[in-house]
Amino acid sequence: MLSRKTKYGIKALAYLAKQESRSPIAIASVAEAENIPHKFLEAILLELRKNSILASRKGKGGGYYLMQSPEKIRMSTVHRILEGPIAMLPCVSLNFYEKCEDCVDEDACSVNRLMIQVRDNTLAVLENQTLQDLI
Repeated sequence: MLSRKTKYGIKALAYLAKQESRSPIAIASVAEAENIPHKFLEAILLELRKNSILASRKGKGGGYYLMQSPEKIRMSTVHRILEGPIAMLPCVSLNFYEKCEDCVDEDACSVNRLMIQVRDNTLAVLENQTLQDLI
């Protein structure tokens, strides 16, 4: 299940992408427009800034803005920043692989085979969707 953190992050990014000008938008404006708790949104936007999706400006007229055009921001990148691995199990993760403790043979594991399909299909959707597609 998608966490609120990721859901709110995507909603905030879509809101910023919809703005005609690329000037900074105050956190309070985003929080109010998208019905997101201010403090929670502040932490989410900070994480997106640390990962070069957003930039910020302090002071009067300050706020957050996109560092790249919306068509360059892939949903797979946003998902990995806010949610972590796309795979539902560590044994099928492309970027965060870990062997399952209870698994004797990954090649014979029916759960592994199923989760590879889930990962591949989810990844295909997220890789082919950009922020531009959401606005």
